[in-house]
Amino acid sequence: MIPWLEAGDPFPDVSTALTEADGAGGLLAAGADLSPARLLMAYRQGIFPWFSDGQPILWWSTDPRMVLFPEHFHMSASLRKTLKKVERSRIEGGAWNIRFDSAFEDVMRACAAPRKGEAGTWISDEIIAGYTGLHRDGHAHSAEVWHDGRLVGGAYGVCIGRMFYGESMFSRVSDASKIALAYLVAFLKTRGVSMIDCQQQTGHLASLGAIPMPRQEFISRLRLAIDAPQIADWQPVPPV
Repeated sequence: MIPWLEAGDPFPDVSTALTEADGAGGLLAAGADLSPARLLMAYRQGIFPWFSDGQPILWWSTDPRMVLFPEHFHMSASLRKTLKKVERSRIEGGAWNIRFDSAFEDVMRACAAPRKGEAGTWISDEIIAGYTGLHRDGHAHSAEVWHDGRLVGGAYGVCIGRMFYGESMFSRVSDASKIALAYLVAFLKTRGVSMIDCQQQTGHLASLGAIPMPRQEFISRLRLAIDAPQIADWQPVPPV
């Protein structure tokens, strides 16, 4: 059993989360709300919400935790070639442009759109409302890829101190999500962010350089990172 949280209740210690043997590895609690204050409380403790329509709010702290060190971000030869083309176009005022935080909610809704082979999405209107509140408070950010004035790719996440928590990405043209991620990683690296939380293990994240980390180590690193000064100047940085 997991605890049910009412408004104002603290989160239980992450060490009490269910294990894989329980059938829901990382599940910690249910209930409460998705207010910016509650979301910040969660992320500061290495906890994130993840649930489908029709379910209560479910809170997770997975073990191990998938993380990406910015210096280990893997760019294939073809992606490097694409990034050089995009950066040249951006500088010269061509068809491609990269922006941060100019269309945060649009990025979230694009990430929430149905994908091939998937019946639904976990990014509900309730999730969007909570994270746009975090964005207004300066704690959630988007990296956006634009082509001929159209939003074609992006990524978004939460930033506390010098800790970044990646949430989701989308592409409407080939490699657009990887382009957004590459610019975001380059920016975070220049601002002293040493670790990006990717939450759960997937082959796609592993191909980009992410690795699993024991939860205890993740929490120890997180506590140091969130105490650093907040990043103020969100501007794209060339990844190549």
